Amino acid sequence: MSSSVSPLAPKNVPDMPVIAGIRLATAEAGIRYKNRTDVLLAVMDKGTAVAGVFTKSKCPSAPVEWCRAKLKGGKARALVVNSGNANAFTGKTGRASTALTAKIAAKAVGCSEGEIFLASTGVIGEPLDATKFDGVLGRLAEAAEPGDYLTAAKAIMTTDTFPKVATATVKLGKARVTINGMAKGAGMIAPDMATMLSFIFTDAPIAPAALQALLKAGVEDTFNAVTIDGDTSTSDTLLAFATGAAAEHGAPKISRASDPRLKAFVKAFNQVLANLSEQVARDGEGARKLVEITVEGAKTKASARKIAMSIANSPLVKTAIAGEDANWGRVVMAVGKAGEPADRDKLSISFNGIRVAKSGARDPDYDEAQVSEAMKAPEIAIKVSLGLGKGRDRVLTCDLTKEYVAINGDYRS
Repeated sequence: MSSSVSPLAPKNVPDMPVIAGIRLATAEAGIRYKNRTDVLLAVMDKGTAVAGVFTKSKCPSAPVEWCRAKLKGGKARALVVNSGNANAFTGKTGRASTALTAKIAAKAVGCSEGEIFLASTGVIGEPLDATKFDGVLGRLAEAAEPGDYLTAAKAIMTTDTFPKVATATVKLGKARVTINGMAKGAGMIAPDMATMLSFIFTDAPIAPAALQALLKAGVEDTFNAVTIDGDTSTSDTLLAFATGAAAEHGAPKISRASDPRLKAFVKAFNQVLANLSEQVARDGEGARKLVEITVEGAKTKASARKIAMSIANSPLVKTAIAGEDANWGRVVMAVGKAGEPADRDKLSISFNGIRVAKSGARDPDYDEAQVSEAMKAPEIAIKVSLGLGKGRDRVLTCDLTKEYVAINGDYRS
């Protein structure tokens, strides 16, 4: 966790409403760091539905494997998150650690181990001493209260420079329902049907299967359209919990994601995901520029996504942005290497609304002074027009600075 906040951090932090059926508590368990909170316990009322998407890494963490297995039950009573140790690449020891953590949490909350969900973030390859949760989780279960999502978000930070929270309130039937979310992530970010660590809570009465469908669809153009460094974590976990408490106030029980009554809810749900994912991009390790890359005129949306990600993950593009250099040649390189349909002589590129390349060559009206001034902005928009079709997509990333190297050069030590 950095002592200096990213210059791209949101200027305002939203007030996070209480959600009926959710109680939170944090503590210092001494997992890795001293004198800081590093464990979060969220306690849910009986009957809370759960959904999740996870990393597609072939080397997933032990908590990811645990959650995948327990997700089939569709119900949750507690979430335990620790920072400082990812419990990844820890073999049998890691699996034993998750089992012990779940056992301790189940006893503390008074539920079955199958209703406990786990997430860990931090160093890979070091055993997680789950005995450190013994006693701590019991105290947290007693102390948990509806409310402080900001403190909860701080407890799951690693190299993050600010806690990431978002909220939305929307009408569902006769009731107002709330969606609260938190996330952590600043490096090793290139999600694949998941996110870094993120947790969404709502009082809407949505069945597990419907919630799962909403979550799977919602991440595609939000968290899956964000990259910091092109590296997909072993621990990526996004869990959504729906307590159903709003049913008492007139919210209809939803069993299908296609239910037309969900239209406004889905929009608000996706807005929370989009808000959190943008905050992750804003907090990229060492970032000084938020970069939006839009590719249009591709053969398909999927093709546009691959090209946009090729640009976003290029160290040459990212360092040029860090140096405030509108180097369209590097963008051309990234388009060409993506392996997707492209025609050099139809390609146009702009930086912050200023076209620098047109029809495969430098724009005849190019003005170096104008573009240089535009590149000083904290937010940079790169637009690439391929001129081949109607495919369009957008991804978010950040620049690549010397601080990224400094942070990751001694992360373990």
